Amino acid sequence: MTKFLEETNIIDYSNQEIQKLAMSLSTDCKTDIEIAKNCFEYVRDNINHSGDYKDNITTCKASDVLKYKTGWCYAKSHLLASLLRSNNIPTGFCYQRLSCSEYKKDIYCLHGLNAIYLKNYGWYKVDSRGNKKGVDAQFNPPVEKLAFELGKNEFDLPEIYEKPLDVIVQTLEKFKTYDEMINNFPDIKLTKTDNKTE
Repeated sequence: MTKFLEETNIIDYSNQEIQKLAMSLSTDCKTDIEIAKNCFEYVRDNINHSGDYKDNITTCKASDVLKYKTGWCYAKSHLLASLLRSNNIPTGFCYQRLSCSEYKKDIYCLHGLNAIYLKNYGWYKVDSRGNKKGVDAQFNPPVEKLAFELGKNEFDLPEIYEKPLDVIVQTLEKFKTYDEMINNFPDIKLTKTDNKTE
């Protein structure tokens, strides 16, 4: 599990503001479930989803997501992982390939979420992208209530990753405005033969 607790350049949880927030979200909590719920709900409800708010800034590093209070789904998953890892709760990254036609017609892109290792339940997936009409992601283990139900040509990537995919980080670091992002969403192909990402 140690690799799911590591700090990286993107999951920079020794940042003072992240440390302070992580500590306040775990105050008076007796279980990892309580801490995880507080962290999840904070990121879901207090950090703008850049696409919903058309924020013209693209964050990637967890500390920047917290500083600017905005991030695409991927960036929000980076902050959530930082808060949880800071509280010694193993956290990984998961992805779905979804239709992104609400932004641009006939395109698909990756959607980022987290898997949290809870002592009583094992790996539990959560989606902190932020709720809105038609989106109601919740934290209620062992029941997973993610933001989106998979439709035609949509699928889960099978793995839980210890760090964000390179294509995600590269996209967030390269494209800085709302318009640049919706024209360059990260995507990945999954080969049917071996179920591996390319």
